[in-house]
Amino acid sequence: MGVSVQPEIPIPRAPVHANVPELAGAELAAVYYGQRMGGDFYDFIRVSPNRVLFGLLDMAGRVNENRLLLSAAQRAFHHLGTELFASDDINESEAIIHLCIGINRTILQSGGVRACPAFIGCYNEVSGIVCYVNAGHTPGLVRDNHGVIELPATGLPLGLFSHATADASVVLLHPGAVLLLVSRGLVEAKFKREELGITRVKENLQNTTAESSKEVCLATLDYVKQYMRTPPTHDDVTAMALVRAADI
Repeated sequence: MGVSVQPEIPIPRAPVHANVPELAGAELAAVYYGQRMGGDFYDFIRVSPNRVLFGLLDMAGRVNENRLLLSAAQRAFHHLGTELFASDDINESEAIIHLCIGINRTILQSGGVRACPAFIGCYNEVSGIVCYVNAGHTPGLVRDNHGVIELPATGLPLGLFSHATADASVVLLHPGAVLLLVSRGLVEAKFKREELGITRVKENLQNTTAESSKEVCLATLDYVKQYMRTPPTHDDVTAMALVRAADI
């Protein structure tokens, strides 16, 4: 399976607003605090009747340095995602690896070396399975009746090495399960020089009574503000949640 990047198509000067698709038996949401300062960027795209791609990228640098690179990455996400996941009988793991390779090449070709941790997943509405690549991103968190588990990095950040590849992995979201993704800026929020850390984020996810995907995101951001005792302005602070309905 190959990938192709089409640089002849004009690239917007800034990322385009992401519209969240409706899902069968599940819901997606993403929320960020305040104004963009750094390189956090999220997007969603329906690629087949039963599959939705989603991604959270965290490009190094400030927002004015990243607009064109993030726009190029978004274009690759849409173009290659649609191309690679068009067939019903695809190998999702293979397709998502090639998608990440294509986005990595696009970043390198558009602006040189720029570290871009990324969590890119494909949710299958029929099976409830998320096939994903965690390219040097903060761990994804999955909560179900058994507790909260981490989805650690499966490869290096994008934008660093032209031939780098990351492994794909899968996780089943049981009915009622939640997948939470958070940006590095959220995990690195500090109070008296002590970082919030992924362990506290896990504990908050375990204890929150929030049910919808948007409520989970808002509860996570509110927890950061409570921890810092002040609104977070140190960096981009972003949360994305995928919630599978409990009554499937």
